[in-house]
Amino acid sequence: MKAIAIRRYGGPEVVEFTELPDPKVGPDSVLVRVRAAGVNPVDWKIREGYLDGILDAHFPLVMGFDLAGVVQAVGGAVTEFQPGDEVIGYVRKDWVEHGTYAELVAAPVRTLARKPAALDWAQAGGLPLAGLTAYQALVGALAVREGETVLIHAAAGGVGSLAVQIAGTLGARVIGTAGPRNHDYLRRLGAEPVPHGEGLLEAVRAVAPQGVDAALDLVGGGMVELSAQLVADPARIASVADYGVAARGGHYVWTRPDPVDLAAVAALADRGLLTVPVASTFPLSQAASAQALNAEGRTRGKIVLLVD
Repeated sequence: MKAIAIRRYGGPEVVEFTELPDPKVGPDSVLVRVRAAGVNPVDWKIREGYLDGILDAHFPLVMGFDLAGVVQAVGGAVTEFQPGDEVIGYVRKDWVEHGTYAELVAAPVRTLARKPAALDWAQAGGLPLAGLTAYQALVGALAVREGETVLIHAAAGGVGSLAVQIAGTLGARVIGTAGPRNHDYLRRLGAEPVPHGEGLLEAVRAVAPQGVDAALDLVGGGMVELSAQLVADPARIASVADYGVAARGGHYVWTRPDPVDLAAVAALADRGLLTVPVASTFPLSQAASAQALNAEGRTRGKIVLLVD
C-alpha cells in the first residue's frame, strides 16, 4: 500500500511517500480503505519528536490519527461493522506506528463510528479528532449547560470551529477569540467574536461584564491565566494546550478514542447542527506541504488529505 511514513524524527524533509506492507487485521479490528485523512497539529509535533516523552514511536512510522473510509474486511470477533460500511475514526493507540496517512488502515472498532451521510469525504475525514476534542471538552470536562456563556480561545481553527457549533447545540452563548479577518466567519458559526492579542481581557469584559461561565483554551500562551480572571470556578476552565491548567484546578483535555462520543458528534452532523469547514485539501503524496500549512497556525477550519 502507499503511505506517508517517517524513519526518524525531523522536519518536513523526513516525510516519505512510500510503499509499505498491507496492515494485518486483528480479531477486534477492521480493514479500512481510506478516502480522507485529517491533518492535525499533533501529527507534525510527533514528526518533530515533541511527544517522544509520552508516546513510544516505532519506525517506519505512518503518521495520522483521523480517517474516513470504507470497510474492506473485518476481524473474526467484529460484529459492529461489515464490508462496505462507511466509517470515520480517531485511530489512536498507546504508541505511534500504524497511522492513517495511508491507503489501508487496520482500525480497532473502539476507534470508529459510522460516517455521517451529511458530510462528504473531506469533511468526514476532518471530523474525528477535532470533533471529539471539542465534544469531550465541552460536554465532558466543562459540562456546559443551556444559558451559560462560554469563551473559546482560537475559535476559528480546526477544533475551535467545531467547538463553537457544539457549544451552540448545548444552548450556550459563545464568545470566540480570533483575528479580525475571521470575525465574520465566527459570526456565521454562531459566536460573538473578540480580537485576540493585546487587550483581550478588556474586550471580553466589554461583551460579558459579569465574566463567563466556562472557558476552553485551544492555543496556550497564557490563556489559562487570562481565563482565570473571567471564570469564577477554576474547574470550568479546560485546555488542550497547557498542562498547567490542572494545577490551577481546571482540566487538561487529551482526546480519547470513544465510539459513543464519536457517534454523538456524527449524529450532530447528520441532524444539520454541525458542519466541518475544510480550509484546504491535498493529495496524500503532498502530506508534508499539508503539515507545513497546519504548523503555521493560521488556518480557518480543517486541512485534509485525500486518498485515491
